[in-house]
Amino acid sequence: MNRRFTKASGILLIALALLIGGISLPSPAAAAGTYVVTFKEARLVSNSHVGNEWYTEAQVNGKNVDEGASVKVSFDTIKLYAYAEEQDKITDIGEKSQSVKASSVTASGKTVKLKVNVTENRGRYSGHTAVWEFTYTIKKQK
Repeated sequence: MNRRFTKASGILLIALALLIGGISLPSPAAAAGTYVVTFKEARLVSNSHVGNEWYTEAQVNGKNVDEGASVKVSFDTIKLYAYAEEQDKITDIGEKSQSVKASSVTASGKTVKLKVNVTENRGRYSGHTAVWEFTYTIKKQK
């Protein structure tokens, strides 16, 4: 009786190992499809005495994107990043990131706006802020 149980257990264990190891589940990237993410623009919305010389940077999934340019991605989650820097002797920096689930993108697409606050850190206008708005569009590739 023990011998039958041992053989049956061994066969069951091997079958289970083959079943688990032999089934390949689609990766989230494959399930998500391909999306086109466009960095539309970075726009200075307001500026309360922070500065006049600026550097901005936008990224999609860690890849730099120029204004007006697009990137194709195949991930379940799309990470957007925005960075604004006021350039003077002592720079003031603001940044923001947001993750977007691919499943939240509708057939007509999705627009995401990231607001980046840059706060003056020195001088008589210390504490004043400038606000940048970065606009991205996401569309499923057909």
